[in-house]
Amino acid sequence: MIEDAYTLGEKLGLAVWNQDEAGPYQTKPCPGASWQPVEHPLRQPHEYIRNGTAKMLTLFHPSDGELRVKGVTSATNAVLHPWLKEQCAAILSTLPTPAPCDAATQTALWQRWQQGLTQPITLPEVLPALRMLLVWDNLAAHCTPEMVLWLIEHGIMPLYTPLGSSWLNMAESIQRIVGRRALEGQTPETPQQIMEALEATAKGWNREPTPFVWGGKRAARRQRSRQRRHALGGSGACTQRPVRQRTTLLKKWLKSNQTTHY
Repeated sequence: MIEDAYTLGEKLGLAVWNQDEAGPYQTKPCPGASWQPVEHPLRQPHEYIRNGTAKMLTLFHPSDGELRVKGVTSATNAVLHPWLKEQCAAILSTLPTPAPCDAATQTALWQRWQQGLTQPITLPEVLPALRMLLVWDNLAAHCTPEMVLWLIEHGIMPLYTPLGSSWLNMAESIQRIVGRRALEGQTPETPQQIMEALEATAKGWNREPTPFVWGGKRAARRQRSRQRRHALGGSGACTQRPVRQRTTLLKKWLKSNQTTHY
């Protein structure tokens, strides 16, 4: 379902965004590569003071690479939800007005993104036009009724990644890039310095963003693994690896006494 969102969402006229929180980032020396003269490596202090931590709220649009970042000292609901609502409202204001359609078609558009779920979201009887898909982790803070209802009322369908499948959220990838660019080789002394570095790096990214495309080598490996199946005789079943055949004592004796005739 989430893979369909990446490959079909934009084609269906839906904005597909990813949300995630990264951190905590500590106030300590961060190792990393740097350009230094020969025989004069960059030196960092071996002592540091724990002066708090910082986190990064991320909202990412893979199709064009747009990144929205906010540095915070905590990512509780009181911090995350207001920021996410503000950003989503700003994004929706830039989207084109959806074409009108009847209630049955509107309901089918929403339910299409809940197919196969064991615990689907209970949708209201009256639904607005679906305008945006939001991919994020299946955390308790992301599933609060107040937040989910706000998203649905504004035409946003949340798509939760399954447990242990955070790799489906492309915000994870952009967070690693931003974190490395902002902090590698640095020695931040306060959480404010960390937050400023993360936000400044995001601004630099947005000057020339790189779109992300779903697929690549990881998807190709998964497709090859699906194709590597070993059929079993007598039924339509198959295995992921060949079944080991038993070698009888008679077969071993025949093999050991086998002679070649010319």
